[in-house]
Amino acid sequence: MSAAAPTPRKRILAISSGGGHWLQLKRIQSCFEGHDIAYATVHAAARAEVPGARFHLLRDASRWNKLGLLVLAFQTFRLVRRERPDVLVTTGAAPGLLGLVFGKLCGARTVWIDSIANARELSLSGRLAGRFADLWLTQWPHLERPEGPHFRGTVV
Repeated sequence: MSAAAPTPRKRILAISSGGGHWLQLKRIQSCFEGHDIAYATVHAAARAEVPGARFHLLRDASRWNKLGLLVLAFQTFRLVRRERPDVLVTTGAAPGLLGLVFGKLCGARTVWIDSIANARELSLSGRLAGRFADLWLTQWPHLERPEGPHFRGTVV
């Protein structure tokens, strides 16, 4: 009887905006153990929360700040090209959606976990993410649809 082959180490990029999005991304951090992980978010103070991991700071922007969003898109594209992730995981908002798009274009497997704060409906980013996510998740069972997003539990 032979032992099972070890799971290959994956290069993972975990990306989110700040606040609750970052908190939810941190709550699934144990899923990344044993892999080559890099984090990206919009608050420099978050670096201290992921010691030993590569950390990238992105501009904070939203759809209401067109120039900021353009800068964020450029930064995120460069980040994805530099990191070359096998898997890109995000809990959302603008940095996560842009990461998802560029990750998909660069051949990464992509995972979107919509914020638990979006209880009544998916966020705008969450709705757009369905086009680019290999795994598209909601944290609310009543928002699950056969075509996605899917409910597999909550992060919080």
